[in-house]
Amino acid sequence: MDSRTAAHTLSRIAAYLELKGENTFKTRAYVGAAKALLALGADDLGPMNRSGELAAVRGLGPATLAVVRDLIETGASRYLEQLRESTPEGLLAMLDVPGLTPARIHQIYETLNISTIEELEAAAQDGRLATLPKLGPKTAAKILEGISTARAHGSLRLYPHALVEAQPLLASVRSHPLVERAELAGALRRKLEVVGSIDIVAACTTNPEAVAQSFARLPGVRSADGSGATVSVEFVDGARMRLRCVEPDRFGIAFFEETGGDAHVADVKRFIETPAVIASAREEDEVYAAARLPVIAPELREGMGEVDAARRGVLPELLVASDIRGVLHCHSTYSDGKATIAEMARAAQARGWSYIGITDHSQAAFYAGGLKRDAVLAQHDEIDALNATLTGFRVLKGIEADILADGQVDYGDDLLDRFDFVVGSIHSRFSMDGAAMTARVLRALDDPRLTILAHPTGRLLLARAPYALGVDAVLEKAAAVGAAVELNADPHRLDLDWRHLHKAKQLGVTIEIGPDAHSTNGLDNMDVGIGIARKGWLERSDVLNARSADDVVAFARARRLGN
Repeated sequence: MDSRTAAHTLSRIAAYLELKGENTFKTRAYVGAAKALLALGADDLGPMNRSGELAAVRGLGPATLAVVRDLIETGASRYLEQLRESTPEGLLAMLDVPGLTPARIHQIYETLNISTIEELEAAAQDGRLATLPKLGPKTAAKILEGISTARAHGSLRLYPHALVEAQPLLASVRSHPLVERAELAGALRRKLEVVGSIDIVAACTTNPEAVAQSFARLPGVRSADGSGATVSVEFVDGARMRLRCVEPDRFGIAFFEETGGDAHVADVKRFIETPAVIASAREEDEVYAAARLPVIAPELREGMGEVDAARRGVLPELLVASDIRGVLHCHSTYSDGKATIAEMARAAQARGWSYIGITDHSQAAFYAGGLKRDAVLAQHDEIDALNATLTGFRVLKGIEADILADGQVDYGDDLLDRFDFVVGSIHSRFSMDGAAMTARVLRALDDPRLTILAHPTGRLLLARAPYALGVDAVLEKAAAVGAAVELNADPHRLDLDWRHLHKAKQLGVTIEIGPDAHSTNGLDNMDVGIGIARKGWLERSDVLNARSADDVVAFARARRLGN
């Protein structure tokens, strides 16, 4: 029994337990155990079980260990079979529909006896869903939209999820005795926001075809396609890997071809006068050299003018992690965060930053514990007291103020003036038409107290489409009034989209990269955000929080004073 199949079984059990309404601690135990097993990357858990190593794996408890041992001994899980027999299989697929919680799925099943996505779709269309308590026509319409979204996205994964899936696969390829080198390529290397497959290029000391085909027969493989040295594999848990095996003296050209988007690869090859020169390129640098080009960063290889920029010597000096001086979009326990201001500050300081901006929700966001005036004043007193104890670090007073339906920024001017900076964002009335939504945002940008426009299009990747918005008009307005626009680094958002970031840079818009952190761990969203910033051609000079705390406060003050 391999660890991937065992992990998939534990994940399935967790899903069934969710659907049955079991307590979250029990469900999380199975999710945690699945992650622990997947990290092992073992083709056979039997030896580990016999030696006692399996029982010592952190994350495996008595119940989850019993399931794994059942799998090792019988090839199946009796517990999973019991759960499967008492729960229609179609309910599992409903968990992939954005907005459908296990509790709601249970309600729909118990009330309407709906057990498949097709039946759910029909009930949403004919009005039956809208009759259920706490549902109504709007929720039914959102569920119908979620079904369409789930079908359209198929096997796509968010970038950080795909990266986690990729690590054991890459380790497995690297451990093959005939593989001397293997690297991630494709969408993951280009840091695309969503990823369809995990692309790996491997240099093999001999017989690349045999190496590739050996991975098509791995334990845990559901299906495989490809008869030569390139094979596409789908695993039982839905993960997809595309493996291209080559001889070492062809690794460079293969790595180049499997990394770049089609347009980029074609653009570079147009400038290679003798293609035979790169047929034996061990490193991809040799490919660019043959085209008389500097090496272009993987994040830029999308066919968006990067080759022309390279030829003219005007490629950007892309942002790097060390350029970031602080973070500005962070929540605390004052609203819907899970850590105190002091805890968030210590975590930011530990990551090497010199400031953090606390931006809890404003009063209009009552559903997220939005702050009334008295709470704001109390928070400011707490920040002042905390700053008095800090050396080489500063907590800035910010707020995430709702942009109301008429475009006004939540709170009165007198209270907004008390903040070091103001983040403005939309959390309601997403269904406004494009003209009305654009006018709403443009009016908000007219308020000089709004420093940063946050997650401008409201999208949730693989879950919610952007609301209708004239993005170009918004960017042009931001440039004209001197407001910053956010690249929200939450992996579910990554909003502003990197394609629009490219446009923003051309207009001279200042970009703030915000982790939208609701916990200390959420600060690590910055890693993904920096990758997206690089895809948008951003340099240090383009980014607000690549400046000092004093410079950020000065930026906000200049905006308020109209300088």
